[in-house]
Amino acid sequence: MKTEVDFSDLGLIEYGAAWQLQERLFSRIIGQKRSGVFPTDNYLLFCEHPHVYTLGKSGSESNLLLDVIQLKAKDATFYHTNRGGDITYHGPGQIVGYPVLNLEPIVNGAREYVGKMEEAIIRTLSRYGLAAERLAGATGVWLDTEFPEKTRKICAIGVRTSHWVSMHGFAFNVNTDLNYFNYINPCGFTDKAVTSLSAELRTHVNIDEVKKLLASELAEVYGLKLRELPHGLLLTD
Repeated sequence: MKTEVDFSDLGLIEYGAAWQLQERLFSRIIGQKRSGVFPTDNYLLFCEHPHVYTLGKSGSESNLLLDVIQLKAKDATFYHTNRGGDITYHGPGQIVGYPVLNLEPIVNGAREYVGKMEEAIIRTLSRYGLAAERLAGATGVWLDTEFPEKTRKICAIGVRTSHWVSMHGFAFNVNTDLNYFNYINPCGFTDKAVTSLSAELRTHVNIDEVKKLLASELAEVYGLKLRELPHGLLLTD
């Protein structure tokens, strides 16, 4: 039986507000599990963020190459988060996905969970004729991994799991302004480039179309049944 998941596209939302929402849903699911509720609630959130840099709990602030005044000049904010991974950028034109799920009925551990997330991105990119891959020793989705001088990242992944419940997720560059990556060492790398779907295709991409394809692929790889919620409903729940 497929796991039922409430799916919501939050649109453009400030990073802190989306983080607070995730924490609330994350705590709700853990509380349900502790109370013996089954099946629990489950959520898949899509959104875009205003310009923001986020640093994972194991990352280094030295990978942010701007100071506070320079951040403000770029209309960007900065958050030190509780997800895994190092530093990344979020902004308009990027699909940020936050699966807040009870993982026990879905996968056998965090490694499989992240691997399937990567697989959904890879399958989505294949719909656009791009052969994306994984990179040994790193998370996320990459292009041209067999040529180190050309290797570039198109999707970053950083998650948190506790009590077999997930939060945070992925950042998939679609029409993203890649100039903002010039101000960080993306995911801690100093020798790897960043790209986007529109940069690879050399044309602006319909991001709503990509969201639909990606949601379908995520549902397929995880065995989910998505129930689309009205826009903004979870923000007032």
